[in-house]
Amino acid sequence: MLNRFKNFISENNLFDDNDKILLAVSGGIDSSVMTDLFIKSGYKVGIAHCNFKLRDKESDLDEEFVKQIAEKNNLQIFTTNFETENYANNNGISIQMAARELRYHWFEHIRQQNNYNYIAIGHNSNDIVETFIMNLTRGTGIKGLTGISPKNENIVRPLLFASRNQIKLYSIDNKIQYREDSSNYINKYTRNKIRHNILPIFHEINPNFNNTILENIHRLKSVEKVYYKDINQKSKAIITKKDNNILINIAELQKLNDYKNYLYEFLQPYNFSNLVLPDIEASLNKAPGKVFYSSTHKLVKDREFLIITKISEKHQNKYYIDVDISYISKPFEMSINVDEKDNNFIIPKQSDIACIDFDLVQFPLILRKWEKGDYFMPLGMGQLKKVSDFFVDSKLSIIDKENTWILLSANKIIWIAGKRLDDRFKITDNTKRIITFKLIHNE
Repeated sequence: MLNRFKNFISENNLFDDNDKILLAVSGGIDSSVMTDLFIKSGYKVGIAHCNFKLRDKESDLDEEFVKQIAEKNNLQIFTTNFETENYANNNGISIQMAARELRYHWFEHIRQQNNYNYIAIGHNSNDIVETFIMNLTRGTGIKGLTGISPKNENIVRPLLFASRNQIKLYSIDNKIQYREDSSNYINKYTRNKIRHNILPIFHEINPNFNNTILENIHRLKSVEKVYYKDINQKSKAIITKKDNNILINIAELQKLNDYKNYLYEFLQPYNFSNLVLPDIEASLNKAPGKVFYSSTHKLVKDREFLIITKISEKHQNKYYIDVDISYISKPFEMSINVDEKDNNFIIPKQSDIACIDFDLVQFPLILRKWEKGDYFMPLGMGQLKKVSDFFVDSKLSIIDKENTWILLSANKIIWIAGKRLDDRFKITDNTKRIITFKLIHNE
């Protein structure tokens, strides 16, 4: 195992012998074995541990265990605590996604501040197979079917050569202590459902299923190289740059076979969600002027070109929602639907759903963080109230307030997302059309 570990690092050029590596150590079997292999290999390492406060005393015991590993081996250690559930709720994302965002942002901060070259994550080959299945269920391009990369910028994954069972055997042979994460056995998370319910069925059909998938991924990586070579060649003939704008020639784009797939790839670098692509595609043969936004860029449908412009940093925390947008992925996932009101309609009571009188709003809507001086008229009240006072009355923490998003129409607040509607946009007996905003919480 130790030789395979060293060979995998060398073959994939993960890092040099003199590089400093920050080990992401949860205390579980994968990261504990990874730490042992790094120490025995003689690399310069430190440890980073996140306490997500999700399993009460268990989380604190994990932290103490990791501290003991660092102390025993005389390693530099960095620890932090996160209010993960609050972060997930305030940003309209799943617990798992929240934990991922929090830890990777913190790891990178620690890496830069302490002069580490890379961050090592303890993913194994089983994780590759599970991620492949997850991406299939969610929908993905070819990149999502080529597995987890051993190296991605400053992130390295030196255990991808080993299966979960091989890691288990190594831990037994070398008497590696580790902590069991009870949440790994809870089926409310998508990965656990795949691991415990779906993959066993595939293994019944094909006992060598994991290796079969890994072989398929290897073939797909070869296909990916050919695929992106063609994408790059086509882009040179269709995409030009002018005055810091990216121009996609609509006529030339539509000459391509399956041009929608090319458009998907052309827009990927600019963070446009694939779920908004149908709206962009539908605009190609319509009048100019349609505008679409990603978290970092604006796309304008002009007469001859799709013109992509980078949004200035001071405006990147503003997101625009046009009238025919049915889904956004940034700053959180939210569906948007417009329906005719009928007699059977019942206003939902969930705080993560907002139903508004469609004819009272002006597009594009703006989604942004709350600002000092914001006022709104809370549902059921006949007078304006400072948003800051509403926060005080609601007993929101400083972090909760900082992570609160506001939906506006013509500079008037429609909804404090996930918390309170504005009375001026409520549904009444005179409402004819309803626009519904629903926060999407992925598991």
